[in-house]
Amino acid sequence: MFDARWHLVWQPDSSRSILEPITSIIVDSSMSVLFVAPLPEPVTGQAIACQVFLDELAKHHRVDVVNMSKREFTHGASYVSRFFEVGRIIFAAWRKRNSADVIYLTVSESYAGNAKDLLIYLACVNRLSRVVIHLNGGAGFRLLMQNPRSAVRRVNEWFLRRIGGAIVLGDRHLDLFAGVVPEARTHIVPNFAEDYLFADVASIERKFDDTTPMRVLFLSNLLPGKGHSELLEGYAALDPSLQSAIRLDFAGGFQSAEQESAFRESLRGIPHARYHGTVRGDRKRQLFHDAHIFCLPTYYAYEGQPLSILEAYASGCAVITTDHSGNGDIFADNVNGYQVEPRSVVSITSALTRAARSADRLRAMAVANRTIADLKYRQSIYQSNMLRIIDAMVQNPGSTTAG
Repeated sequence: MFDARWHLVWQPDSSRSILEPITSIIVDSSMSVLFVAPLPEPVTGQAIACQVFLDELAKHHRVDVVNMSKREFTHGASYVSRFFEVGRIIFAAWRKRNSADVIYLTVSESYAGNAKDLLIYLACVNRLSRVVIHLNGGAGFRLLMQNPRSAVRRVNEWFLRRIGGAIVLGDRHLDLFAGVVPEARTHIVPNFAEDYLFADVASIERKFDDTTPMRVLFLSNLLPGKGHSELLEGYAALDPSLQSAIRLDFAGGFQSAEQESAFRESLRGIPHARYHGTVRGDRKRQLFHDAHIFCLPTYYAYEGQPLSILEAYASGCAVITTDHSGNGDIFADNVNGYQVEPRSVVSITSALTRAARSADRLRAMAVANRTIADLKYRQSIYQSNMLRIIDAMVQNPGSTTAG
């Protein structure tokens, strides 16, 4: 049944603190989870993952949500309004901490975001053994913790030694908590592709029966470091005959209207390249299902394990990407697609040329990627693994360790 409670919540589209009913889903359980994480809007890979987990978690436990979403894609507390929003988040976590059997917290990777996380740890200091943190990124957190003598690392480690558990996306991020969070309390849960994006093998085969033009898709928020500018330059540098045989589609959001306008301007004079804006649902699925190749040449500072790569697998695409952050846990060169060097326009041009001349090889990669996604990256697998960790925390919260 549903139980509407009055709860102080932070809303990204509001500048005031309000009391409003928040829905807690009550099941036949006395267990309660405080869920502190970003949810759409805006739509990011992390927000999608959090929403998918929340949907499943709420079927099994009472859940109180503290939404950490920001209005923009930018990292760091750049605006005064964000300062007050963070204050509301910390206050909400502090107020609900003692009533929760488990506190689920997604952690940040910028210095400002980490300061917020440290304040949440402090607010929940008497409940740290019931806190499970989820690192949905990796690259940025590694930079935060890279100096063993820094005050930032030392303060983080003091809290991390006392938490109940940590979740990372893959093997490449395990070392971030090594020697701090016991191995038995460190868990790997890879990302996933949502069910609606899975294409049937017959449709993938039909797609590769016609590769004129060959469809290349970039679908991600178009942030600095995601590689969209380099992809466009690499495409523009193709031999004219190859360029005319490839259609390049971009989709996703920008940090600002100025950045979007500048990108649209850069597309002028490139007839087979198109920007579709932010896409969701059926439009997103159609772009993935039409694509032969998905290209994400990322070197993004806060990259973890891109959902978009797994979405491309589920949709039956070969992939062009970099060996950056957690990509290596889910992607192998010449197996799932072609690897390119970060920031390298020349490398992208070479990969596109190679792909355009090997349609049969791409077909085999795409079908294999669809099989891999079905076996390893289903939404239900992700939800089951996440729920198992929370249930274990409820039954046997991690004991605090002196440090």
